[in-house]
Amino acid sequence: MNIDNLLNKIRQIEHGFHHILDGANEILSAYPRKQFFELALELFRHEAYQFRMLATTLLGRLATENNNALCFLKETVSIDKNWRVQEMLAMAFDEVCKYRGYEASLPLIEEWLNDDNPNVIRAVTEELRIWTTRPFFKENPSIAIALIGKHKAHESKYLRKSVGNALRDISKEHAELIRDEVQRWELSNPRILFTYKLAAKLLN
Repeated sequence: MNIDNLLNKIRQIEHGFHHILDGANEILSAYPRKQFFELALELFRHEAYQFRMLATTLLGRLATENNNALCFLKETVSIDKNWRVQEMLAMAFDEVCKYRGYEASLPLIEEWLNDDNPNVIRAVTEELRIWTTRPFFKENPSIAIALIGKHKAHESKYLRKSVGNALRDISKEHAELIRDEVQRWELSNPRILFTYKLAAKLLN
């Protein structure tokens, strides 16, 4: 595999993410695993957001077993200004949880949800959607709702939108649980009201 040709091809595509996932798969199948971390760090330093998306995807694959990769995702990737990179961060986080098991990942999920950086929190709320289609959360929807709902009043509108949409998704199968949740919210708070309008959108 010629990595320069692959990178040039990726850089020319401005939209979507499937080409990023395909590129990561090509690299993972062609290079020794011990080279992935350094390659990912090199790619993440690049000005082209496509390369940083690719690096984030590679780091997500590594982070299933490599804590240095996981820390880099949380501490460095999360402060990238490009929203596309943040979408890949969310996908990378789910890659880790899926590999480790969602129930076993609860401490990690709670750690990220308690972070000060809204991009770290959003990586959890956004990519575990639809939460109740995931193992463990499918059998325990109330746990998913409680974890998501704690950030209904966050100062970040970007995060609150993710929270509201995640709860709305759950309401398709668990309307009563979401209704019970949002009925306890203090809607005089404009931040909570914003989240409520999204979360309760499908409720009668």
